[in-house]
Parts: sequence; structure tokens; C-alpha cells
Amino acid sequence: ILARLRGGEVVAVVSDAGLPGISDPGERLVRAAAEEGFEVRVVPGPSAAFAALVVSGLPTGRAAFEGFLPRRGSGRQDRLVALVGERRTIVLYEAPHRLARTLEDLVGVLGGERRVALVRELTKRHEETWRGTLAEAVARTEAVEPRGEFVLVVEGAAESGPADDTVLAEALAERMAAGLSTRDAVAVVASTYGAPKRRVYDLATKGRATPKRAAPGCGPLGTLGPWAGPST
Repeated sequence: ILARLRGGEVVAVVSDAGLPGISDPGERLVRAAAEEGFEVRVVPGPSAAFAALVVSGLPTGRAAFEGFLPRRGSGRQDRLVALVGERRTIVLYEAPHRLARTLEDLVGVLGGERRVALVRELTKRHEETWRGTLAEAVARTEAVEPRGEFVLVVEGAAESGPADDTVLAEALAERMAAGLSTRDAVAVVASTYGAPKRRVYDLATKGRATPKRAAPGCGPLGTLGPWAGPST
């Protein structure tokens, strides 16, 4: 591309997966061209992230786009923990075969009561938006096989006042039941409630936070029918 630009040609970059530069290598092309002094212009096009944010029903004034989470390892856990105190609405991309695990991981760090919109197959024939809590979303993916590409729009952290020991212990138990280590659960709960880590750690080590089996959401799973249509 740079060689063509140097030769005086005009180059257009298009993508079969939405707006170039959003969760794809397009940003590297833009940076390389700009660094060599070439003018780069954008032609407005479809962006699943913004379309999902608009239809989610969650606050749109401030949002954090996270794209795809790392698939495994400490990088994934670090990214998840970093979302705990994020007060902006969070936008994520996910493939259908990884959706259930990602939702379970989000419950583990954010808790099951956060509101979420699952938006699939945007601008296509089988476009669908489901809204509920993270716990309810986990239950839905267990009952109905996810199909199609998904955008997850997750409610940001709420402003909260000082929490008492009972609230902190319950939050610790929920995170530990979801599979977090004591260390990670302490970090997440301390960040979520603005509590000193030492206080939260003492609750964890003195048996106030007894892990229990995480229960799926018991509320309605939404009014839409099962996910259908081709996985494209």
C-alpha cells in the first residue's frame, strides 16, 4: 500500500467486517500512511460497536470500547479485573463459541446484577437484541445455543457509598464461587466498593466470605425467541 501511495496512486481500504480500524489491523495501515505524511480520510461506514451501544438501552453518554478480550492467561484476567471500577458503559466483541465463558468471567469479576445487552448479527437478517442481567445472560446461553457474532454492552460501575462487612463478604463469596482466587477476589471487591484491601482481605481470611455455588439469574430471560439463523 505504501509503495502505491509513493507512486502517486489513491488507495481505498475496505473491510468485510465493518468499519476498518475497529478491532482489525486497519489502524496499523492508517498509522503507517500518516507517519509518511500521506493524507488519510475516513468514509463513514457501519460500526457494530456504536450500533449496539445505541440499541442497548444503556447509557450512551460515555462508553469504553474493549473489542475482543484476550482469550486466555493473565492478560485476560488483568483486562477483566481492570473493568471492575469502569463507570462508563463497556462494549465488547465476542464469538458465539466463547460467549458463555466470557459471560461467566464477567459475572465473576463484576457480579451477576450488572445490566447487559447481547446484540447479535447487527444489520443482518437475523439481527436480535436481548437485554437482562449478566446472571440471566449466563442462564440464557445455557438454555439456548448462541449463534452469530455478538456485541456485549455492559453497564458501567455505579457510584457507591461505604459498604458494611456483610455486603463485602457477600461480594467476596460471589466472586470466589465464580472461580476467582482469594487474591483476585479481594482486589475486585476492594475496587468495586472503594474499600481498603486490608479490610477486605481480613474478611476473606477470617471466614466471613464463604464461597457458595453461584446461582444463575432467576429473573425473566427476555421476550425474544431462541437465537436462530446461520452463524455468519
